[in-house]
Amino acid sequence: MKKITWLLPMVVSTLFVNAQRKTDRKTLTNLQMHIAYLSSDKLEGRRTGAPGEKLAAEYISEQMQQIGLLPKGTAEFLQTFTVKEGLEPASTCNFELNHKQLTVGLHYLPLPFSAAKSAKGEVLPQANEPDNIWLINVTEVDTTKYKSRLELYRKETATAAQSGATAVIFYNGGESLELVNSWLVQSAAAAIPAIWVNKDISKILDDDNANSFLIQLHAELQPVKRTGINVIGYIDNKAEQTIIIGAHYDHLGFGEDNNGLTKGHVLYHGANDNASGIAAMLEIARQLKASKLRHNNYLFVAFSGNEQGLSGSKYLVANSPVDLATVNYMINLDMIGRLNPAHGLQIAGVGTSPSWAQLLTSVVKDTKVVYNASGTGPADHSSFYRKNIPVLFFCTDREDFHQPEDVAEKINYEGTLTVMRVVYDLIDKTDNLQKLAFSATPDSLTAVAK
Repeated sequence: MKKITWLLPMVVSTLFVNAQRKTDRKTLTNLQMHIAYLSSDKLEGRRTGAPGEKLAAEYISEQMQQIGLLPKGTAEFLQTFTVKEGLEPASTCNFELNHKQLTVGLHYLPLPFSAAKSAKGEVLPQANEPDNIWLINVTEVDTTKYKSRLELYRKETATAAQSGATAVIFYNGGESLELVNSWLVQSAAAAIPAIWVNKDISKILDDDNANSFLIQLHAELQPVKRTGINVIGYIDNKAEQTIIIGAHYDHLGFGEDNNGLTKGHVLYHGANDNASGIAAMLEIARQLKASKLRHNNYLFVAFSGNEQGLSGSKYLVANSPVDLATVNYMINLDMIGRLNPAHGLQIAGVGTSPSWAQLLTSVVKDTKVVYNASGTGPADHSSFYRKNIPVLFFCTDREDFHQPEDVAEKINYEGTLTVMRVVYDLIDKTDNLQKLAFSATPDSLTAVAK
């Protein structure tokens, strides 16, 4: 009898280990299924507003429904938002400089008031003549006469048109491409095309040794309304607090927004960035739905618009389906599919609550971790931090970041499971705790390995 009593704990332990292995195998199978589909050619890179994004949103909402999550969007699981409404360069735009084709949206942009016209000519540096294209070096313009840089461009264009210019090209402006793109809203058209060029093209036009420039261009803008879709599911435990677990699912498509790191029309699969985060979020939702963790509600959000200035998460916090005052904390899973033991798991936001340090120490055991205190950064948790909500950002290696080679075959699935365990154990540890206190952090702090 004593022998049987002694063996019983071993039998129970063995059964538990076998059950855990079976659960892990199922989770790994699901992770592979999610990532393979979301990063497949069929979804065409999941660019916000494109057909592939809609296919991804449908897949994620179907998975949430199968898990048993409650829909928390404005139309079932979906929450639609406007990414951009205004103008964008038409496909007819063209700019050749010394017979070299420039790329609209990368090397140049028509300004919002640009006329839809063509122009060509042999242009002499520092010689703006009638019936030819004018080059205007913005550093030589008296900016004190204008209330803004956009007003400068508009009025200088009008002056050039009155003086007989067939088009005007502004160089050495110094603005970012993103800022100029944000100006593209409806505007009264000028009489001639007006083009802004980036710093690389500015260097060419500013070359004192250049004899002349052969320029041929066509500028044209068209109206656009680009929308994105957040996908939102909910576990309602009738609790006073809610934990938000999010990941973005949009990616770069074929590089139409010129935010990829490879030139030309290529498919960006986005397996690590961020099919991996979505896959993990769905499987954590599945585990929490089956768990006995009942002291928090759980809101699961698949964000779109991440690659467009975090527009999806910004829209959600402004139009939240739950009262943000009741949110305990937010966890963001972004690029968690390339865990490298030598480099470790990166966790940012540890300074956004005084509770994080001790909690993380208790759940991270056999994995190297690189901590960063800051609650800000170019990822969706920043939108929640700005609302005084404690956040954590989980990330692994950024190899193949914004490259076409970010494919499912390179995902470390066991490593993704390791990240999931850390997140789940953290949620488990906070189940019986009071709402976490928020603390502000500097915008940027040096990472520290542990």
